Amino acid sequence: MLNGNAHYHHTDKILDKTENYILVAPHRTWWDPVYLAFATKPKQFIFMAKKELFKNPFFGYWIEKCGAFPIDREHPGPSTIKYPTKVLKTTNRSLIMFPSGSRHATDVKGGVAVIAKMAKVKIMPAVYQGPMTFKALAKRERVDMNFGNPIDISDIKKMDAEGLAEVARRIESEFDRLDAEIAALDVKHRPMVIGYLPRLILLIPALIITLLTFLFTVVAAPIHKRLKKS
Repeated sequence: MLNGNAHYHHTDKILDKTENYILVAPHRTWWDPVYLAFATKPKQFIFMAKKELFKNPFFGYWIEKCGAFPIDREHPGPSTIKYPTKVLKTTNRSLIMFPSGSRHATDVKGGVAVIAKMAKVKIMPAVYQGPMTFKALAKRERVDMNFGNPIDISDIKKMDAEGLAEVARRIESEFDRLDAEIAALDVKHRPMVIGYLPRLILLIPALIITLLTFLFTVVAAPIHKRLKKS
């Protein structure tokens, strides 16, 4: 997948495709969603996108048709919670969210907690470790995707400050554990078969095609307009 040196761990923990869930992972590169999508196929996802991405008419139309829905990160409105909750409850699509920031932003984990509670779904944690640059990706540095134990928050009765903090703790704990598991692996980098430059030339169009056809058509389903009419 992409660089031919991807390794997936504990995929047996991924929930059945008939069950909806929220897939969460630290957003470390712009290609980690592709690896997540490949590991969880044929499951389809909707995803949040910052509203600024919709200002470009072409790109905004494209990601909207693919199922992205805009969020205002500065002033999130009720639809930020209501829309994905409705999707999780009434369709066979799941939600993918990427906590960001130095410590996996608590506001995003709070949104994950509320949506999971309202939709009555589990939270599926995963982490990516691997190349962070195109150069490293092209040199076939090892990619590891590790999937954790589904997080059931049905035992948390209230999503108050204490409840949100507990959900954040569980997510953070799984992220840290999954990272530690990968770090403990006794692995060696796979050597390059061909030189860096020829591989880079081949990799760039492959990345473009993959992102255009796979990421936004498999990861996210074009369902939001149908839902708005319902």
